[in-house]
Amino acid sequence: MEVGSKKALDIPSALGAVKDGDVIFFGGFGSNGNPSALIEGLSKTNLKNLTVVNNGGGSDDSGLGSLLESGAIAKIICSFPYERDSVIFRDLFQAGKIELELVPQGTLAERIRNAGAGLGGFLTKTGLGTEVAQGKQEIEVGGELYILEKPLRADVALLRADTVDTRGNLTYRGSARNFNPVMAMAARHTIVQASKEVALGETEPGVIVTPGIYVDQYVISGGGSI
Repeated sequence: MEVGSKKALDIPSALGAVKDGDVIFFGGFGSNGNPSALIEGLSKTNLKNLTVVNNGGGSDDSGLGSLLESGAIAKIICSFPYERDSVIFRDLFQAGKIELELVPQGTLAERIRNAGAGLGGFLTKTGLGTEVAQGKQEIEVGGELYILEKPLRADVALLRADTVDTRGNLTYRGSARNFNPVMAMAARHTIVQASKEVALGETEPGVIVTPGIYVDQYVISGGGSI
């Protein structure tokens, strides 16, 4: 292995940084850009009381569904909790065994981006006058009322990329880019599942989307959609 490489020996060793009670970002939009191998690996640990930030609530008994089934998740922060076949989340939620924070999709992405950019929050009309606004500060600007939404940070981000070099520089394939780049910037520790490894310098600098400074570890796995 190259000196200075961020490549983990395997998925279990890469996930060694995750602790009980952590807030974890999962990249992806549905299965597209979802770090399925890392999530499956996480479901095989004995971690508890995790808070997961994801676009949805999982759609079957694999990936996020398997992690839900393991009892590791105490809370989900997401935009679409009821995806197709999301029976595991539905049953847990209806039984009062999991907490849900529902966040509009644009607001979710911007809260994460704010955290990565070091901002203190932003104003939006989305959710004004609904349950989304409950308990949040409302601010009037120019005669218009807005909700103050605060940054959303995580202890760990589990992300999916197309290519990675030994320094952790990432590229993404098409729409698999989705939440992954902003999540990389807003987490204390970022772990990446990439489809292939390239030599340092092989990727043109202008093509790199996530610089390696935001990546702590990566593994190579081609499983699942990218």
